[in-house]
Amino acid sequence: YGDNIAQTAQFVQTGNAQVGIIALALAVNPTLSRQGGHWLIPDHLHSPLAQGFVITKRAKGSALAQRFADHMRSPQARAVMSRYGFVLPGEAAAP
Repeated sequence: YGDNIAQTAQFVQTGNAQVGIIALALAVNPTLSRQGGHWLIPDHLHSPLAQGFVITKRAKGSALAQRFADHMRSPQARAVMSRYGFVLPGEAAAP
């Protein structure tokens, strides 16, 4: 039992835990994927976790913040996010 996902992933990576419930993005990371396999918890056994990004009021109008937002919507960024297990708007979850 870890206090958070990062600590739980560290327990699994170091062998201090034989199993852990962690984010798919961590499980498919090459460092952890070498530890063994992973199993997706079926969608009907948990509530979805909605994630996103925001541009804060302080960054409103910032060219850098806008470039980041544009990048996150790009095909290249979407491909990276998909590779690490994120289901993106307009896409269906992998079976």
